[in-house]
Amino acid sequence: MTRLGGVARALAAVVLAAGLAGACGERGQESLLDKSTLVVGVRPDLPGLGQRLRDGRFEGFDVDVARYVADRLGKKVAFVQALAADRIPLLTSGRADMVLATLSVTPERKTEIAFAGPYYVSYQDVLVPSDARGVDEVRDLKGRRFCSVEGANTAARLLAIHGMTADLVPARDYDECMTKIKADEIDAITTNDVILAGLIRREGGGFRLVNARIGEQNTGIGLRRNDPDGCEALNRAITQMYQDGTAVKLVTKWFGGTPGLDLSIIEIPQFEGCD
Repeated sequence: MTRLGGVARALAAVVLAAGLAGACGERGQESLLDKSTLVVGVRPDLPGLGQRLRDGRFEGFDVDVARYVADRLGKKVAFVQALAADRIPLLTSGRADMVLATLSVTPERKTEIAFAGPYYVSYQDVLVPSDARGVDEVRDLKGRRFCSVEGANTAARLLAIHGMTADLVPARDYDECMTKIKADEIDAITTNDVILAGLIRREGGGFRLVNARIGEQNTGIGLRRNDPDGCEALNRAITQMYQDGTAVKLVTKWFGGTPGLDLSIIEIPQFEGCD
């Protein structure tokens, strides 16, 4: 073999190796299916969905769903807190394998992470005191004082309703919103209906939902991109969760009995599909 031929063969081997590495990178270096324990980001601050207890344990609907799908995959699970701003960075940095933390599926987020599911479909709603008279729909609150949480886009969706106006009162979080509504500093709070349901159940009553059903919210399991096998396995687990009745049990456990929340139809959502 000539020296030139040897160089050519060496270059070809380098190109082939680079091509194989690139292909692996496109699919993902490691699938969540390769792990024995899945690190899952959940909310620590939303009662009924994800809340961190004083002893450090997490509880809520999202926590129970995470445990169920991990068990279906034959995996153990470890939880870390995921505040709103932390959810995507937890995945892209590799600090979490999945995020179940009221993470709505949006085109913008799909440019950074992948989604399995959605595992639940909810709607934006409005919370008012139980004794709020003449409030049967969202337009009955036209021009009233609404709590507007910093960083949330729920106020924009509210104001997109034809003819709707509102006096927006800022707050850091929904706990502050609840403090304000109990002090009669605002008239209503609007966000995802299950978030509001959790707040009502924590209060033990005194509030209700208007059943406004403003815009469908598809809540998905966030995971790192380029893991189609892991995504498809999660979708199969979610399907099983609905088929075996677990989904209905969990929704009823955490949100059942909330005044104004319609849980009469709980069906498996239409999946986004795994890339």
